[in-house]
Amino acid sequence: MGVGGDRVFPDGFLWGAATSSHQVEGSNVNNDWWDWEQLPGKIARGDRSGDACDQYNRYRQDFAMARDLGHNAHRLSIEWSRIEPAEGRFDRGAIEHYRDVLGTLKSLGMATMVTLHHFTNPRWLAAKGGWARPGVVGLFERYSRHVAEQLGDLVDLWVTINEPMVYATHGFLFGLWPPEKRSIVLAFRVARHLAKAHGRAYHAIHEVLGARSGAPMVGIAKNMMLFDPKDPGRWLDRLVARKLDHIFNRSFLDAITTGVMAFPMVSREADPVIAKTRDFIGVNYYSRSLAAFSPRKPQMLFMDVSAKEDAEKNSLGWEVYPEGIYRILMSVKGYGLPVYITENGIATTDDRQRQRFIVAHLREVARAIADGGVDVRGYFHWSLMDNFEWKEGLTPRFGMVGIDYKTQERTIRPSARLFSEIIRTGSLP
Repeated sequence: MGVGGDRVFPDGFLWGAATSSHQVEGSNVNNDWWDWEQLPGKIARGDRSGDACDQYNRYRQDFAMARDLGHNAHRLSIEWSRIEPAEGRFDRGAIEHYRDVLGTLKSLGMATMVTLHHFTNPRWLAAKGGWARPGVVGLFERYSRHVAEQLGDLVDLWVTINEPMVYATHGFLFGLWPPEKRSIVLAFRVARHLAKAHGRAYHAIHEVLGARSGAPMVGIAKNMMLFDPKDPGRWLDRLVARKLDHIFNRSFLDAITTGVMAFPMVSREADPVIAKTRDFIGVNYYSRSLAAFSPRKPQMLFMDVSAKEDAEKNSLGWEVYPEGIYRILMSVKGYGLPVYITENGIATTDDRQRQRFIVAHLREVARAIADGGVDVRGYFHWSLMDNFEWKEGLTPRFGMVGIDYKTQERTIRPSARLFSEIIRTGSLP
């Protein structure tokens, strides 16, 4: 039953789950993450992606399962290292594979949201310096154009880059991901390259598909983390919270809106090519952090973040804060664009906690639509199934469907059934 028995999500709303190629396909042996996983001590408990969920071979059964659960859309990523295994050489077999993947979704009546870059890079690109080099902009544009030409008739929504600021900071500021750099200047130089690459990919997709079937819908999936001051009464904490919100949430969206890239520690630059290169905003929301001024962290611009100590948390220690998704949606309303929740989920071994998480967050999404007037058009839960969770390995359980990595057996959890009922009724229990 819905709240008061009413349908609270609009007709035509997209309901589905999200995945990414490296996390579910298995055997992505030609990218930088695969190489990094083989090094000792890089992934928790010595895990490697290996076969992951073997979705490269099992996508038909997985998509049929999602459709049986009521999903009318699916978000997935294309693996650049499969499409272009060597610089300038595009693999026809990989294109045919992804044509079948996307064609399977279309045959099931499911809308497709395709991500072109979800953290992984071809080995050859990493060897050239990857996203630290300006040349990556043209290379990503060429790859994006090729995918649009070959697969565009099967794609409903395009995401050029997943979580650009997470990629820039984790790989080039915090040193947590390959290539393990620790430089504020380099991190925001990478962010600038990501913005330029997005803008050129946006235009390439529009040029290819606009002449065929009308204007495509192209955006990004932006991780939006809520930052609140650790001590609201301390002005330095309030200042840090505002600065972090601007750097991690606003600066990239502002760049692809205005064409002006104003990232910290690098020169301000205007590039009219990237102005207004977004047809929608994808919001990835998981948690909130408390921000504080820390004189002991000059390398982090004196900024420190932590989770609220007495709050409910997921298995990775992230605070569960449903109201945050409402606040984030209200904050992006000013861009005047359609919004899709491109990721929202919880790592937990307690599926009852996952059920509570889904209902609580969807209630806040519904509030943003009804009371806030935000044009939210879809919700993609992270994730359809348990998968390889980057540096944290195979232990975190984000899936509405459980995976036994030894047997590849899929187990539909009660949360998947709950989500299915919400989709069927358009209302919340």
